[in-house]
Amino acid sequence: MTALELMRARQAVLRLVIFDCDGVIADSEPVSSRVVAEELTGIGWPMTAADSDRLFLGMTFFDMVPMIERRLGHKLPPGWDERVKGRLITVLSSEVTPVAGALEALQGVSALGLPWRVASNSSHEEMHAKFTRMGIATTVAGRVHSHRDVAQGKPAPDLFLAAAAAEGVAPGECVVIEDSLTGARAAAAAGMDCLGYAPHSDGAALRAVGAVPFASMFDLPALIAAARRETP
Repeated sequence: MTALELMRARQAVLRLVIFDCDGVIADSEPVSSRVVAEELTGIGWPMTAADSDRLFLGMTFFDMVPMIERRLGHKLPPGWDERVKGRLITVLSSEVTPVAGALEALQGVSALGLPWRVASNSSHEEMHAKFTRMGIATTVAGRVHSHRDVAQGKPAPDLFLAAAAAEGVAPGECVVIEDSLTGARAAAAAGMDCLGYAPHSDGAALRAVGAVPFASMFDLPALIAAARRETP
């Protein structure tokens, strides 16, 4: 099934589009992976940005810390994660750029008369830095959900369910836009259709966990427009 076929085949009325942030709106993953790789290399786990991306894509720091400590064989220095988060915010606020077509996708969904929200395993502070840098902080205000707002971040369904509840819609009336396996698993757990953004691959890994891949954010408004948005 293609992304267009998925949207045309939906039985439930589409009432909300939920976007992930990193790798979907903000092209922040290369920057974040570089910073994390530098920090881990500095404490004894030699790592490239590609390694960091492969190991930690879509994860929260809360989930990363036990993995790192198991690999190192000892506890991280006190405050290490908070220091790295602070550095990430500083770097992202000066370097991050939008994913190609992402801002146009947000505008396109709005033009269709559909509400949208952002649900991310990033903190509010990190997302504010990214959205401010991209010039859309005002646009996203009041629509943003962080893993800190719920009991569990992705791959648990909590974030997406919170976004649906905030808009007053049922999970089946939502479509999630994700690029990570963690996020796609969360969408499946929430009972939501998921379009998996896969610009550099065939999206087979995303498809394996329930997402239907698509290759360009510029295509997203047309995909969303194909879904049924009114009760027959």
